Amino acid sequence: MASNPVFNEGAFERAQQNMRSATQVMTLQGTINKTFLLLFLCVVGGMLAWKNYMAWIAYLTPISLGALVIAFITCFRPKISPFTAPVYAFAEGLLLGIISAAYNARFQGIVFNAVAITLLVFFFMLFIYRMRIIPVTKKLRLGITSATAAIAVFYIGSWLLSLFGVNISYLTSASPLSIGISVVVCAVAAFNFLLDFDFIDQMTGRFAAPKFMEWYAGFGLVVTLVWLYIEILNLLGKMQSRK
Repeated sequence: MASNPVFNEGAFERAQQNMRSATQVMTLQGTINKTFLLLFLCVVGGMLAWKNYMAWIAYLTPISLGALVIAFITCFRPKISPFTAPVYAFAEGLLLGIISAAYNARFQGIVFNAVAITLLVFFFMLFIYRMRIIPVTKKLRLGITSATAAIAVFYIGSWLLSLFGVNISYLTSASPLSIGISVVVCAVAAFNFLLDFDFIDQMTGRFAAPKFMEWYAGFGLVVTLVWLYIEILNLLGKMQSRK
C-alpha cells in the first residue's frame, strides 16, 4: 500500500483485524494532533542533544540502534504505538540533534536551510496530494515502492562494501555523481509522502481504523520526515563542500 515500511500492507491488515473491537476510531484531526506531538518530542530531543553534541556523539550508535529496534517493534505491533511512537520520536530527536549540530559546526546555517526545505517539501507534497495533481495510482505506488526498495538495497550494499575497505566516495564525496544520487534519493523520499497521505486518507475515510492508528500514522510520517531531512542535510553539505 505504501513504500514507507510503516505504512505497509501488513499494518493495514492488522488494523482491520482490530476494527471490530475498537470502541473509538481513528480520525484525521486526531492523526494531525498525534503527529504534531511526536514532532514536538523530536524537537525537544534535538534541542537537548544540540546543546552539548560533543558529549552525545559517544551515544550516537546506541541511540541509532535503539531507535531502529523501537521502529521495528512499532511496525510489527501497531497496537503499542501510543507508547513506542513517543519514545521513537524523542530518540530520533536526539539523533538528529547530534547530526545537525555536527553539520552546523562545519557549515553555519545549514540546519536552518535543511529544516526549511524539508517543511516546504512536506507542504508542497501535501498540496499536490490534496489537489490531486499527481493521483496515487497502483502504478505510482509500485514505482515509488520499487525506488525506495532499490535505495535501501543500494545503501545497505554500499555499507557492506565499506566494511571490506571498498571506496564508497560516490556516496560521501561532493562529486557531481554523489550530488546527483542525493537529489534522486531526496525526490524519492518526498514522493513517499503521497503514499503516506493516501494511507492515512484510507484509514480515516474508507475504513474505521482503531484509535491507536493515529499514533501509528503519526509515527509513519515522522519516519518519512526524518529520512527526508537527513537526505536534504546531506545534500546541502555536499553542495557547500564544493564552494
